[in-house]
Amino acid sequence: MDYDPISVALKFGFLAVLYLFLLWIARSALKDLRGTVAPAPDATGFHHAPVFGDAPAGPDAWLIAERGGGLEAGERFDLIGGLSIGRSKEADVQIQDRYASGLHARIFSRDGRSYIEDMGSTNGTLLNDATLKGEAELIDGDLVRIGDTELRFEAG
Repeated sequence: MDYDPISVALKFGFLAVLYLFLLWIARSALKDLRGTVAPAPDATGFHHAPVFGDAPAGPDAWLIAERGGGLEAGERFDLIGGLSIGRSKEADVQIQDRYASGLHARIFSRDGRSYIEDMGSTNGTLLNDATLKGEAELIDGDLVRIGDTELRFEAG
């Protein structure tokens, strides 16, 4: 049997590309699996470590509408007991935003601090212009963006 060198080179090239593709898929899946574990509160990567004088968000905390979502700018939502944000009628803060999921994100309290968590939304949630993965602690002045809707966290 006579093998054409170009044909053999193309077959090996195809196999190399196929293996690189499979490696890329496996690496991507592994990275996604590692990203599903909720980070420790101090290892979120979204905030600096608290310094003397930074007060943790206690029971007096609000979410304030900045723009979008059919909300009036300055509209305040009390965070006592936590709340959910989304397009659904079941959401505590119902927003009219085409990029929002039914139950898009939730804010909850733990150990006297407030946290935000994306609820597996399609388009994701941004915290201070960084993509939120898992949950993250909220610090006074943080900006939460869901699609075209922007909300500011304020601790009292």
